[in-house]
Formats: sequence, structure tokens, C-alpha cells
Amino acid sequence: VLTIDPARRLAQSMGISELDNVPRQVKDVDESAGGELHAMMLDMKRTFDEIVEGHADADRARAILENPFYQSLSAGFAGTQEYMAMEKLGQLRANDEWDLIIVDTPPSRSALDFLDAPKRLGSFLDGKFIRVLMAPAKVGGRAGMKFLNVGMSMMTGTLSKLMGGQLLRDVQTFVAAMDTMFGGFRTRADATYRLLQAPGTAFLVVAAPERDALREAAYFVERLAAEQMPLAGLVLNRVHGSGAAQLSAERALAAAEALTDRMAEDTHADAPADTEAEAESAPESAAGPAPDRTENNLEATGIVDLDGGKAGSRTAGGLSPAAAAEQVTPTSASAAQLAAGLLRLHAERMQVLARERRTRDRFTTLHPEVPVTEVAALPCDVHDLAGLRAIGDRLALNPTDTEDLTNTDD
Repeated sequence: VLTIDPARRLAQSMGISELDNVPRQVKDVDESAGGELHAMMLDMKRTFDEIVEGHADADRARAILENPFYQSLSAGFAGTQEYMAMEKLGQLRANDEWDLIIVDTPPSRSALDFLDAPKRLGSFLDGKFIRVLMAPAKVGGRAGMKFLNVGMSMMTGTLSKLMGGQLLRDVQTFVAAMDTMFGGFRTRADATYRLLQAPGTAFLVVAAPERDALREAAYFVERLAAEQMPLAGLVLNRVHGSGAAQLSAERALAAAEALTDRMAEDTHADAPADTEAEAESAPESAAGPAPDRTENNLEATGIVDLDGGKAGSRTAGGLSPAAAAEQVTPTSASAAQLAAGLLRLHAERMQVLARERRTRDRFTTLHPEVPVTEVAALPCDVHDLAGLRAIGDRLALNPTDTEDLTNTDD
């Protein structure tokens, strides 16, 4: 596995402390069938250095590696990362050591830079700027410098102002030293590009079942077709499911509302009689009318709390509303509340499922020739080999078997 994505999640998931430009064996992998797994992360500058060291004599290689312009170019020149990925892939393939090489690219828009790298390099090497700087080296000696100073004086004067005289000299020295290697760069890039088009190569597009992600995936699929790259299919990752798919969102919401209404009715029915009405119908004593309990909160058996009461207060009927509520069987009320909450949660999940299905169907309508497989969402993030194995298990399942794994989704 060669990752050209700067993110280090691959190393973390495989239990490797770090990935560098050397393939490292992944431990705790089942090797009973005789296979092994190695992983590496592209080191752009080190790969460039290896190319220079492998295709130039010692003196020229040292001159190139010590050149300030080369050091800047190899560390961060636009397109160098993608081209070096092509170089490393070509090296791994040429070694004939591996049965399978997997290239983990960045998200699709950046992955397109991987495909464009050979053409970009060719445009750079064939550009007017490089040809101007290579002219003295091709003519040679003082005649070359005279040609540059006389024929290109205006251009180099402008470049000196823009780049600085020292930088321009560094670039000229770099180009002169790299002159014999430029053809090899282009040849190897073209060979690797043809390797990507070969029958033994397959591209897999991985995307979440979301509108923006699948729009990017569709764009990448169309680009692969235009470049005649072999596409194996689309993997829909983190697809949500439900163990009760037969219960629609509408029915779940309706049931939740019915439970909520029923609980409200039961609460109203269990409430104590209106105290003010009792006061109006109470008989008068010989001394006069009964005291106004709506103002004094008094009762022969205790204190009447008309505002809902405290747990220790008493009413004419016995306990206060608050205390009476505690005496209601809690199991039925809490179970109804829990059921209503679960029904609403299920309705949200079914709405997510419907949205993902519409998004997937839109993609398959536009690209019916692309095989699609789904990986059910895991209940947690993938950060170790166990998580990778779980994804592998889901990839190996038939579509009808994925229902067995959806009941653990979050």
C-alpha cells in the first residue's frame, strides 16, 4: 500500500508509528496463506533525490543535490508530489517484488493531479523558460554564454529583476546539470501513465453517499473514461441502514405523536379535582361560610397547595399533585416516553436512508455502467486493524447480507 495522501491515518490504522519512503511490514496480519502486507508513505524529496542519484554520475548528482533551486523544486514545486508518486509507482512495479500494489490517493480532485503529472512535467520541460535556460548548455562554453548574453539579454535581464541574479544563476546551473536527465523523466512518466491504462490496473472510486461526494465521484469517473483508465467500480462508504426498514418515517412519527397525545391525556385524567370548584360546593358552617381556601390554602386535613404542591403537603383528596405523580406507576410512563423518543430517532434514520438512496440512484442513472457496492457504516471511527477487518468483512458480503450488520450502526 503506497499512500500519497499527506494524512497519516493509514499509518495509524495499521499500527505503524510512522510511514516513510521505505515499505514497512504491517504486523498482526494473518499470514497463514503465505501473504504479507507492507505499507509506505511517499517522501517527495527523498524520491527525487533517489532519481538523481540513480541516473547521474556522482559528481553531477552532488552538484544537483546541492543546488539551491533543486532543493526548492524537490521540496514543494507545484506538481512535484504527484510526479514523484508516478516515479515511485514505476519503481515499485519495476522491482517485480509485489503481487499487488495499492495506491491510496487524496480526495478525487487532488487525485486528478496524479493523472495529470506526466503531462505537466512534459509541459514544464518543453516550455520556453526551460529551453532558454538550456540554450547555453546546449551551445556550450563561452559561445553559449555569448549566445545567452547577446541573443537573450532582454529576457534574462527581466528574469534577473524578477528572480534575482543569484537565483537565475542557480536555475541555469540546475538546468545544465539536469539536461541529460530530462528525457528520462519524460520517458518514465509516459511508461507509468501507460501502466495505469493497462488491463492489470483497476481504479476504485470511494465516496460517501452524499450529494457533494458523489458529484466529485461522477466527475472522476468521467475523467477516467476520457483518459481510458480501467474503472473497477464505485464503493459507497458509510452507508446507513436500519433493522426495521419496513417501518417508514411517516408511520414512526405518527406513532410517536399518538403516544405523546396518549400520555398527555393520561396525565390530565389523573390530575386532582379543581379546588376552587370544591370550595364553591362545600356546605356552610353555623358560624358562616367556609373559609376561602383559594386564598388561604387551608383544609381541615392539611394544607392545600394549588400551584402544584410539594411532596409533603396534603390535599382534600390526600397527596399533593406532585406527590400523587410520584405514586403513578413510573414504568408505563417512562416506557411510553422512551418508545416515542425511539420512534422519532428511527424516523430521522429513515429520512437519512431515503436521502442516501436518492443520491445513489441519481449517480447510477447517470452512470449505469459503473458497478456499485456498499459498505455499511460502522458504530465508530476506523483507527486500527480491527476496524479495517470490519470494513473488509462488509466488502465481502452480498448486498442482501448487509442487513445483519446494520443493527450496530450509530
